[in-house]
Amino acid sequence: MRASRLVSLLLMLQTRDRMTAEELAEALEVSVRTIYRDVESLSAAGVPIYGEAGHEGGYRLVGGYRTRLTGLSEDEAEALFLTGLPAAAAQLGLAGATSSARLKLSAALPETLRARADRIAGRFYFDVPPWYDDTEREPCLAALADATWNQRVVRLRYLRWAKPHEVTRTVEPYGLVLKAGNWYLVGRHRSQFKSYRVSRVIQAEVGQKTFEREEFDLAEYWQASLENFDRRRLTTRAVLRLTPEGVLRLPQVLEPVAVEAARASAVGPDPEGWTEVSIPVESPEASVLELIRLGADAEVKEPEELRQAMIRELQRMTERYQERK
Repeated sequence: MRASRLVSLLLMLQTRDRMTAEELAEALEVSVRTIYRDVESLSAAGVPIYGEAGHEGGYRLVGGYRTRLTGLSEDEAEALFLTGLPAAAAQLGLAGATSSARLKLSAALPETLRARADRIAGRFYFDVPPWYDDTEREPCLAALADATWNQRVVRLRYLRWAKPHEVTRTVEPYGLVLKAGNWYLVGRHRSQFKSYRVSRVIQAEVGQKTFEREEFDLAEYWQASLENFDRRRLTTRAVLRLTPEGVLRLPQVLEPVAVEAARASAVGPDPEGWTEVSIPVESPEASVLELIRLGADAEVKEPEELRQAMIRELQRMTERYQERK
């Protein structure tokens, strides 16, 4: 355990210019006193690490010191070959670089770890897009990736849902997110951060003008954006009655946020076996097509507007089939 922590501490200092004892302790989930002892051990082992006092102080490594990947455990070596997404790298124009990096990483590993890593790579494959969903055409993705990496301002022609549908935006690209097989650009436009679906970018003109990137946590922004999107979209609550089969089928029909709400609000089953749940939904028009997939294993109780929309849709279906008799 301690050996693994020493390797982690050393790698952190290799990737950061300097870190304080408090920062290291928080990252490694140990006490500051433990960090002091670990630093002394690394220094005694010949690692050129030193500390600087003061407000701008901290621990750092002497000029460009690097360690080889000899501290990897078997599980860590295997996990490295599970982190890559070849298809995503190819979309970003990095297929060649990814392949080269994997070869170099494999060559740097001891023979025993290399064999285990190669076995893992040959037995697991990531296919990100969902079933029966064609991959979207994203001809501007590589250009946007280049602009994001080099902090170059981009002029986008973008197709959106609202009118006017086609708009032009000057965007400072901060990051790219791969969500369920679809790419999204996170960029700043007029001091506000927004997300743009890359498949709806008609044209991307990458200029020579660069921008100063402010401190920004892409993962944190994306999670907050998803939560805010759900709050704005799922503005209505619906009360459903479900058979035992309906309860089991919920994850196949509803979004995770609705399934979680259903589980948290579930009451029952009653003597007839029905369970009552409350879930967030969109407009009645959008919810009907989703809830109708539960068939006779679900009944909408509230709101009345959604219940009546379900009834109208079922009547239309019945009339359609009766016409064929």
